[in-house]
Amino acid sequence: MTAEPLPAWAFPPPGGFTADDLDRMPELPPHTELIDGSLVFVSPQKYFHSLAMYLLEKGLRASVPESLRVCREMTIAVDKRNRPEPDIAILRAEAVTTEAHETGFQAADAVLVVEVVSPESESRDRKRKPQLYAEAGIPHFWLVEHGEGRRPVVQVFELNTVTRTYVPTGIYHERIKLPVPFTIDIDLTEIDQL
Repeated sequence: MTAEPLPAWAFPPPGGFTADDLDRMPELPPHTELIDGSLVFVSPQKYFHSLAMYLLEKGLRASVPESLRVCREMTIAVDKRNRPEPDIAILRAEAVTTEAHETGFQAADAVLVVEVVSPESESRDRKRKPQLYAEAGIPHFWLVEHGEGRRPVVQVFELNTVTRTYVPTGIYHERIKLPVPFTIDIDLTEIDQL
């Protein structure tokens, strides 16, 4: 068996890739992220990941105000060498309506980012990506873990603007009810019916 030659885009330039490079590279696999100048390719998702994303997206869409939009699996440019792809992002409406952002958005446009932890991306989801989001000034972050059965456990964080780090504000098992970044009420047990 002979291996196929790698495409030219698989070889990083000196100093690594930049956020702008993602838009200029043909034939990248879907959901390719840029973390610390390196391309990260995502494995196929587990069923829990898909269900949790659907449940949270549905709940957020039901309560998001007119000034914001729910976006799923689009990259966020946090700096020159990092363009992670959160599972869900809440963005300012004016950012979503411009054609300039067809493949991703700027961190300044994000109000909330959500990462559903996958076995293959645990370290990135729990450590590196929250650090990047916080340093970029994104005010709210949720980390979603697989709880008992199918149920998600949602850990909620808010940005400490002085230290540019996230501070935990709660862990939710059955219902997530919050006043910020807007009024949110999601019954996490609904995943049992999906």
